[in-house]
Amino acid sequence: LLCPVDLQDTDSLTLKFKFNPKLGIDNPVLSLAEDHDPYDPWSLARPRFCLLSKEEGKSFGFHLQQELGRAGHVVCRVDPGTSAQRQGLREGDRILAVNNDVVEHEDYAVVVRRIRASSPRVLLTVLARHAHDVARAQLGEDAHLCPTLGPGVRPRLCHIVKDEGGFGFSVTHGNQGPFWLVLSTGGAAERAGVPPGARLLEVNGVSVEKFTHNQLTRKLWQSGQQVTLLVAGPEVEEQCRQLGLPLAAPLAEGWALPTKPRCLHLEKGPQGFGFLLREEKGLDGRPGQFLWEVDPGLPAKKAGMQAGDRLVAVAGESVEGLGHEETVSRIQAQGSCVSLTVVDPEADRFFSMVRLSPLLFLENTEAPASPQGKDPSLEDTSVPSVPLGSRQCFLYPGPGGSYGFRLSCVASGPRLFISQVTPGGSAARAGLQVGDVILEVNGYLVGGQNDLERLQQLPEAEPPLCLKLAARSLRGLEAWIPPGAAEVRKKKQMGL
Repeated sequence: LLCPVDLQDTDSLTLKFKFNPKLGIDNPVLSLAEDHDPYDPWSLARPRFCLLSKEEGKSFGFHLQQELGRAGHVVCRVDPGTSAQRQGLREGDRILAVNNDVVEHEDYAVVVRRIRASSPRVLLTVLARHAHDVARAQLGEDAHLCPTLGPGVRPRLCHIVKDEGGFGFSVTHGNQGPFWLVLSTGGAAERAGVPPGARLLEVNGVSVEKFTHNQLTRKLWQSGQQVTLLVAGPEVEEQCRQLGLPLAAPLAEGWALPTKPRCLHLEKGPQGFGFLLREEKGLDGRPGQFLWEVDPGLPAKKAGMQAGDRLVAVAGESVEGLGHEETVSRIQAQGSCVSLTVVDPEADRFFSMVRLSPLLFLENTEAPASPQGKDPSLEDTSVPSVPLGSRQCFLYPGPGGSYGFRLSCVASGPRLFISQVTPGGSAARAGLQVGDVILEVNGYLVGGQNDLERLQQLPEAEPPLCLKLAARSLRGLEAWIPPGAAEVRKKKQMGL
């Protein structure tokens, strides 16, 4: 176990400030830039995002352990000269999420499985030990501490096949990236799922964010008749900006991909499963486990196994990097019923090119659409007794002490709502939006006579500030404000 850290050491990292009701708290806030110093004290006091890439023949470069008697997964060692060290991962960091999936309260084996399954690239959300201990002491063990993207809001990996109109997009002109795409109506890119106004992130697994326009043109020309793009639509780009999340490939969902992994379910027969597992070098020159001698009429063939398939997972757990004997042991441990995830040579080449694990694309989950495409928040503007769609946000003040938002209060309906969000501020990065209704503040229900008095005491509280919110459209918000309440709303405002 790691040595305990004295919580008094965090005093120097927790800056306090005095609340001025006349001026509000719209002081400048810290902006999480991509080139932030990972060892800066303010950076360590809030969740950080580490995008790790596994180099050939190497690991991600860190070791994980679970502390006895408490939830959480701790980085216990970071190897020098590795991706983990270069991305600012530190000993003692807590892993909060893997590729936008919150894992803090999951079993240790599940977390390890998720990280391995994401190879060769993984996005970790982490929090320094001192900040984690303070947050847990204030909020309890069950509260989520990390920001995540909403359902269906992900970058897209889109495979485009050229037609008579070309790829169906043009690129915004500029000497150097970033680049945005302009789509041809009904063109190949639009059909492949590229959203309008998408930002171009990668071409065939290579980042083009720092490419010149000539380099990008050459890269696209070299792609021939088909190309795979990693893109982010405006909604994704804005939400990632607000949360401080990088537009990372491991977050992507697949759209119109030319191939995908296959999950085979085999039940052992009298003559066995009917295949031979052999270790040999794959397309990238690294050892892998390949399936051969698939016997006709036996369970493997009936399940869809093909000679030359590469085995990538057993019972959903990645076998990348495992030796032949250990892989065989894992298959045998499943007994007479085995679940194998495999890729054929075409899929193997594709996922190797885009530098993403095929296990990330076993299923494509999308947010369910509302009936007739309508926004449910616009259907009924009456005031619900309990607003729907509540969520939690955790805010950390910037160096000047600002949380970056203002509140307004009305006499009836939902009493407190967000009336202003400072662009680039802590509130914006946490996903707060104008019109959000405050349900709870640091565990206290909002709706009593002493709300403003309690809020005025919040600047003296130790961060993070925990808000429970309910989203509401601006049209719905106006319906909550009764006639004549405009003056009350103007008078009862405060900044945070």
